[in-house]
Amino acid sequence: MDKIIEYTVVINGKPEGPYLLEQLKTLPIQSGTFIRKPGMDDYKEAHELPELRELLGFVKEVPTPQYFASFDQRLLAAAIDYFFLTCAYAVLTLLSFVVVDDKAERIMLTFSGLPLIPFAKFLYGSFAEASPKQGTIGKMLLNIKVTDLGGNRITLGNSFGRNSAKLFSVLTMFIGYLYSFLNKKQQCLHDLIANTLVIKDRLI
Repeated sequence: MDKIIEYTVVINGKPEGPYLLEQLKTLPIQSGTFIRKPGMDDYKEAHELPELRELLGFVKEVPTPQYFASFDQRLLAAAIDYFFLTCAYAVLTLLSFVVVDDKAERIMLTFSGLPLIPFAKFLYGSFAEASPKQGTIGKMLLNIKVTDLGGNRITLGNSFGRNSAKLFSVLTMFIGYLYSFLNKKQQCLHDLIANTLVIKDRLI
């Protein structure tokens, strides 16, 4: 027996329902009407649900992003990423001590490998932000992701370019990062160079 799915619909700013799928035909639902069903973390616009596109004849739209990640969210996401990468580096360093007995060599090994952490962050960030998740672990935990100017997933080449451009944000005494406070879309300098956005899930 098929499970009955019930929908909650936002009408005139208030959630109403639950309604069965067929009952939705009788409601004044537009493509941008917010709807939620069991299993969804948040409301979505009607055109985003395949069964509603089929039922009501909507076409899935790619909306221009309107909800942008703030500087503190992006900073926290980067801190989370560096925390996990540093933990991984610490584990690998401890494992290397199994074959390195000399104290001086252990100290040299520990500090000489530290530059590998930002390099690992560059590689990891580039691949993760071009993946279907569109973000690193830190970004996913904060529900933010990297997109192009239309809100779409970026290519791997664009992702490498964006992460490479972060060097300019650093070389400008971090002004490239602080520029996000002056930008309506909260883009940093490297986002402007790569034509990217960092967006967050919308909330009702």
